[in-house]
Amino acid sequence: MERLGLGDASAYRARLEADPAEWAALDSLCRITISRFLRDRAVWDALVREVLPTLARAALARGDRELGAWSAGCASGEEPYGLSIAWELALQPHFPDLAFRIVASDADEAVLRRAGRACYAAGSLRELPASWREAAFEEREGSFCLRGGFRERVELRCEDVRVRQPEGPLDLVLCRNLAFTYFDARAQCEFLGRVAERLRPGGALVIGRHERLPEGARFAPWPGAPCVFRGCGAEACA
Repeated sequence: MERLGLGDASAYRARLEADPAEWAALDSLCRITISRFLRDRAVWDALVREVLPTLARAALARGDRELGAWSAGCASGEEPYGLSIAWELALQPHFPDLAFRIVASDADEAVLRRAGRACYAAGSLRELPASWREAAFEEREGSFCLRGGFRERVELRCEDVRVRQPEGPLDLVLCRNLAFTYFDARAQCEFLGRVAERLRPGGALVIGRHERLPEGARFAPWPGAPCVFRGCGAEACA
């Protein structure tokens, strides 16, 4: 408002009504770009202990050789790279014949550039186990940069989740502190419908610690895994 020379919120609202292009500028200012590795540790512990092994066993039982995951609203990459680190250091030794592909999308080009560099301040790594930090990062001029092998399974895309989503089928979708916090009820339902179309029956959806799914969602809580829901297919959980 200061940059536009407007005195209060009412004046800015009038500007939005008069200039539709201003909505895009406002939208770009409303994105949350703060994250860190293994944020909400109890959720990550459940993913490593229960959810990912279950998904991996199901994939092998189907005869698949790859798990597919989507990190929606990935910001500067801590979430998808955290998945890659967890898979390689904790799970891949138990599933050596299974690959893990992670699509990471965000609408903000600036944070995706940071994700592409994959270098972080020490505070972003404070919840990582020390052994993981040492294995996955090397220190460069005061920053901690992800080693190349952990980056290879992550594909970064500049996409708005309201407009475009990865093609399925997906085994795991993480959408935390985005759609189910900042979207209105209609947009939440539309987005969740697109997730349901892409997620395998029995696949996992992870949401934020303070979020809830819309009423009537075709997802059931994953026992023992906070913030994780199991996709039930179109015929159940309605």
